[in-house]
Amino acid sequence: MMKQQNYSTSLKLIIFLYYSLATSSCSHLSSQCQYMEKKMSPEATPSKSVERKWFPLESNPDNLNKYIANLGFDTSLYRFTDVFSTEDWALEMIPPGTVAVVFLYPLSDIQEKFRREENEILQKEESMDSSVWHIKQRIGNACGTIGILHALANIPEALKVAAIPSDSWLGKFYSSCPAEYSSIKKAEILEADKEIESKHDAATCDEQNQTNRGAIDDQLETHFVAIVNVNGYLYELDGRKEKPVLHGETTAETFLKDSAKVVQKFMERDPDEVRFTILALAPCSNE
Repeated sequence: MMKQQNYSTSLKLIIFLYYSLATSSCSHLSSQCQYMEKKMSPEATPSKSVERKWFPLESNPDNLNKYIANLGFDTSLYRFTDVFSTEDWALEMIPPGTVAVVFLYPLSDIQEKFRREENEILQKEESMDSSVWHIKQRIGNACGTIGILHALANIPEALKVAAIPSDSWLGKFYSSCPAEYSSIKKAEILEADKEIESKHDAATCDEQNQTNRGAIDDQLETHFVAIVNVNGYLYELDGRKEKPVLHGETTAETFLKDSAKVVQKFMERDPDEVRFTILALAPCSNE
């Protein structure tokens, strides 16, 4: 593959879209149709008591919106939408008011080396803001659902009340594992919930999917994480990491641009790669 150092972010994404649409192999992923997971090792956090796998989700905004609606989120208020670049022209296409970002990145050797080094640092750091909702991922191929749970759990409280009914699956789940619970305790509650496993599985074989979900042991090469704004601070939330990663201050007005800078760091760390996609949880347009 040609060196990408001098390519703009938008050109890299355009090349990726062309390349992925030109092949029928599911190992190359388009912005509308990407698997979000890898095999349990290293994609999921090892657990002595829990060694399970789910089928992976697609990074398809239509499918993800249907999935979160099935979980109880009111998608007439906010929906996931594609962000085609980290550059201003693409960010300006998104309706103002983005409250969460999820993005997909390749699990290359470079990214995995950085993650391991970062995890060592995180283990030594003091605890973060206890109001940040974070859960560990201990189920293989579950990072799509984990990313969604991270995103929706940390939206502004007023939106959470408006968009997540208390009697929905999301409402009941978040009530059962509040932010102050440990990441492991939240994981244990999730792992015991058969309903979310069923809903996740249904989403992986939904008719809106643009690829076959394949075999559960397929070795996939990307991972899905969330970026949120909690109390004016920008956090990266990854179920494979020990705790939230703080990326500095942010505001409601600058959140999307600040999130794009975080994604850009991942891109710059691995400039030969083009397998990145970005989704914003943004207000529904009036069009």
